[in-house]
Amino acid sequence: MSTVVVLAGGSGGAKLARGMLDVAGSDLVVVANTADDVELYGAHVSPDPDLCVFWLADRIDARGWGLDGDTFHVMDALRELGVDVWFNLGDRDLAIGLERSRRLADGERLTEALAALTTALGVRARVLPMTDDVVRTRVHAGGRWWPFQEFMICHRGQGPVEGVAFDGIDGAVAPSEALDAVARARAIVIGPSNPVVSVRPILDVPGFTEALCASPAPVVAVSPVVGGKVVKGPTEAFMAWAGFGLDAAGTAGYYGDVLDGIVTDETAGGLALPALRTDTLMSDAPARARVARETLDFALALT
Repeated sequence: MSTVVVLAGGSGGAKLARGMLDVAGSDLVVVANTADDVELYGAHVSPDPDLCVFWLADRIDARGWGLDGDTFHVMDALRELGVDVWFNLGDRDLAIGLERSRRLADGERLTEALAALTTALGVRARVLPMTDDVVRTRVHAGGRWWPFQEFMICHRGQGPVEGVAFDGIDGAVAPSEALDAVARARAIVIGPSNPVVSVRPILDVPGFTEALCASPAPVVAVSPVVGGKVVKGPTEAFMAWAGFGLDAAGTAGYYGDVLDGIVTDETAGGLALPALRTDTLMSDAPARARVARETLDFALALT
């Protein structure tokens, strides 16, 4: 059975994955960035994979992260005890992280722990980590190196960005399940996530980009730039650090030879590869499904 693979990290990739679920159903495989993972409160927190799972389960909260209707009693209690709660985690979200920690301590791979979560929440698609190994993003800004979550929350994601590092990436191994999904794919889509810190860690897992290039499936990216700006997050600061513009041409240039095509809302931009120009704003379910359908049709037309 062929697959439709979406590389995702952050809100844009998760939204596209949810739209693609309507289009590809159980053929969908999401490979999620795990370089943002963090260990807190005794829990292994996987923000990007969990975000994808919550979207795919139709359990995402209206605020755009966490489980719908979650409470924060544990965080409130920790604050009463004088704990510096800089990372706010809902009670059910915390339960997921604690159970993940238990599974990992018992010898399960992160791949298996994520599979248990998708099963528990009734998700038809598969969500796979980019690696079962520990990779952590650090960002140099404001004259110091920050662990990624601290950069985003404590430093408020403020640029300019002066450096990016993916600790542990050289020794990481892509799960066989992810490599198999890529090899069997009929289309591979890079979601509209931050190219530098959400997608690059996936591509930099040794052997993963080579697997993309070896796959007969076309690889297309959905630009994270909508209406000339980024919907959410400090993508502009990271792209500036990488030396690329905040537009479709900059996105295509950053990904380089990995891409066979790009989806963008821009009407011009000097692109040197096939482009589908369409409204890429995914503000509701019909829009997410439409962008996913158009992206998949565009990719398949490139074969």
